[in-house]
Amino acid sequence: MLSRTLLQQARLYGILDLGYVQPSAIAQVTKALCVGGVDLLQLRAKGKSPTHIERWAGEMLPITRSYNVPLIINDHPEVAAKVGCEGVHVGQEDDSIARAREWVGPDVWIGKSTHSLSQALAAQEEGPDYIGFGPLYATGTKPDYTPVGLADVPAVHAQIRLPIFCIGGVNLTRIQEIVQAGACRVVAVSALLLAAKIEDETRRLKAALP
Repeated sequence: MLSRTLLQQARLYGILDLGYVQPSAIAQVTKALCVGGVDLLQLRAKGKSPTHIERWAGEMLPITRSYNVPLIINDHPEVAAKVGCEGVHVGQEDDSIARAREWVGPDVWIGKSTHSLSQALAAQEEGPDYIGFGPLYATGTKPDYTPVGLADVPAVHAQIRLPIFCIGGVNLTRIQEIVQAGACRVVAVSALLLAAKIEDETRRLKAALP
């Protein structure tokens, strides 16, 4: 069973999003993110078949385990269960926490996306291990979502008892104002994946977190 302390201590959550990364580069990018210092790593493969996601996760898992980085699957608890990875993440329109828990059992982390303080409070009652909160800023990763801004970041951290990972447009330029708003954990996607040197950019963003 994963240590809850590991989740509490996590600060930088990376996402390997196949909207930005070619499948042929999965192993290379996974290693660069792990070496750079991500504390958690998610595989996001929107619109791809569970069979493909399972294969890619299987490619990533030996790398993430060698760096002690928990691997989390987006949207597909059945794949997370089959691969035997450390976590699964569900969105507002995806399976409930209870349904995901039926797939993965009690020892796998489950995260839930939230886009408002009310959604965060509702999610907390479902019993996830952590929540994502955002998008803070407009982002190409979630073009259909209205940015929530930074105004509710203090309230979310005051009222939610779970680890909160702020997501959406997080990059090195904005990280200080995000931290000043009260966040201590963030998710980064394109800021890392589109960097000239993924490992270096990951290291810089990690160093900017409290």
